[in-house]
Amino acid sequence: MFEGKSVRLRALRSEDVEHHLRWRNDPKVVRWAAAGDPCFGPVTAEAIDRGFDTMLRLSPRESAVFTVEELAGGRVIGMADYRDLDPYAGVATLGVTIGEREFWGRGHGSDALRLLVDHLFGAYCLSRLELDTWSGNERAVRAFTRLGFREEGRRRSAVLVDGKRYDRVLFGMLREEWATSE
Repeated sequence: MFEGKSVRLRALRSEDVEHHLRWRNDPKVVRWAAAGDPCFGPVTAEAIDRGFDTMLRLSPRESAVFTVEELAGGRVIGMADYRDLDPYAGVATLGVTIGEREFWGRGHGSDALRLLVDHLFGAYCLSRLELDTWSGNERAVRAFTRLGFREEGRRRSAVLVDGKRYDRVLFGMLREEWATSE
């Protein structure tokens, strides 16, 4: 378990499935978290159950999903994950989703992401971390930049949201950049 200023990251538990089902069937969460990607949602309870079984068995040497709880009341408000951890290349991809709308724009996602970056650079010999979002998600772009991630590229017109095209924005952070930003 990792504690920050406003959230804690803890291991995923089987009872967290209800939150994931609700978030992945909330059109606004799907829009902002995954640019409306139908692979993210909506989903059935059976599909979530199958995917959840897999998430509970992930090897932390490769990937993990954490539950984000707000510190004040212990309420489950989101998830943070890393995947594609490659110890030879020294790279991992990460992400964060705050599924409870009333916690949007209040810094909880940034705090969760900071905890995840601290954990990954502290526990593994990684040289860089990567994440991405879509150009219409300006809140995520600002949060990533504030934490020290740098925009490294764009896949132009790669995302379709509500009939409009957006860029996929790619971000990266090097270990030495994180060490100097702390």
